[in-house]
This record gives sequence, C-alpha cells and structure tokens, in this order.
Amino acid sequence: MTEFISNNIDETRQWAQQFAKTLNAPCVVALHGNLGMGKSEIARTIIQTLQGKDTVVPSPTFTIVQAYNGISHFDLYRIEDVAELTEIGLGDAIENDITLIEWPEIAENMLPDNTIHVFIDEFGDGRKILVKNL
Repeated sequence: MTEFISNNIDETRQWAQQFAKTLNAPCVVALHGNLGMGKSEIARTIIQTLQGKDTVVPSPTFTIVQAYNGISHFDLYRIEDVAELTEIGLGDAIENDITLIEWPEIAENMLPDNTIHVFIDEFGDGRKILVKNL
C-alpha cells in the first residue's frame, strides 16, 4: 500500500505519470472516489504518458469506454446491470489491456485478484491518493 498527498492538479499529474510507468498489460486499475476527485484526470494522464502527450483523451462518461492501442478506459457510472459489462467488452479488456475503470464497484465480481485499487479522497485543499492491491 502506498499513499501520496497531492496539493494541486500538477502534483496529481506528476504522480500519475510515475504510476503509469509501472503498468504492464494485462492489468486493471480501479479508480475509486467521489465526483470531482480526479479519477478522469488520473486516467487521462496515464493514457497520455503511455500513448503520447498529444493523445486526445475524452472522458468516457457518455461513451462508457474509450480504447487506445492496448489501453481501455471505462466509466461505469451509468451502468445499472452487470450484464452490460460483458456487452461493453470489459472482460476482454481485463484479459488483454491496461484497463482503467472509473466507478468500478458494479464490476467488483469481474475484477481479478491482482487489481490495483486507487482511492482518491479530499485532504485539506488537495487530495490523498491511496494505492493498494486488495
């Protein structure tokens, strides 16, 4: 388990850049946190670190999934039925890609044992980022 205190978005991005360099497919990163905690920004930074800083990374809030050469970014906020997870290709992504999942709670039973859980919480004016494998 590791913990990082971020005082601003630039520190969060720097942390995410270093974290990205530790990821190798296949792996799953479950991003936990309330609205506005920075889940999408961490995912965007990971993707841009691994795919190139000019990579356009829109939030998958409405599309649910965005795919980038070997990286899949899911936002499960609007998923209501676990059966939809198979339809959107989550199982295939888990088996093959670096898979970033925002709002992973509905997919709990699909996540592999070695999933990396990133918990983001408010901490003063910044954020506390806690990384652990459960």
